[in-house]
Amino acid sequence: MEYKRIFGKTAVLFLVMTVVCGLAYTLAITGISQICFKDKANGSMIEIDGVKYGSELLGQRFTDPAHMWGRIVLPDVSSYTDDDGTPLMYAGASNKSPAADEFAETMKERVAMIKAANPDAETQTIPVELVTCSGSGLDPDISPAAAEYQVPRLAKENGMSEDEVRSIIKKYSKGKFLGILGEETVNVLKVNLALEGILKE
Repeated sequence: MEYKRIFGKTAVLFLVMTVVCGLAYTLAITGISQICFKDKANGSMIEIDGVKYGSELLGQRFTDPAHMWGRIVLPDVSSYTDDDGTPLMYAGASNKSPAADEFAETMKERVAMIKAANPDAETQTIPVELVTCSGSGLDPDISPAAAEYQVPRLAKENGMSEDEVRSIIKKYSKGKFLGILGEETVNVLKVNLALEGILKE
């Protein structure tokens, strides 16, 4: 009889905690986030006139001369498929050791690619993030130096002055947190949408 009483209390407690923690808490947090932080809660998507162009938190691969290039993105469609067998693209870091000969050869190829794409760059020193992957493989930002390196090409390809391109870059740049933490960054996707005339905020 005592066993049944204890079991009954345990079952009731389990049910209550499941409802409170698994349902009520989840709904409350979801509701609060949708009311107070809707943009962030939904992935910080950049949506203009009903068209979603991507998340400002995830890097995309740009390789044409009219767009700003971000960090190296290594897309992979060989590992995952959806329920219908359609390949799903994802990206990640290269996991190559800087001490490996293969890494050195890859760097040479990337440096040559960047120089060829930016023959009018004002400096021969290529910012490191233009030839390396980030830890996640999907970093959406680059440094102001990496953005500045591409200004002559972007101005030429988009029929703009270099000052106009710099104005766009400045508009979509973010300073250090509290002025002291982290690094200054430029959001590549926002700059590219602005270069296309899509983003005008």
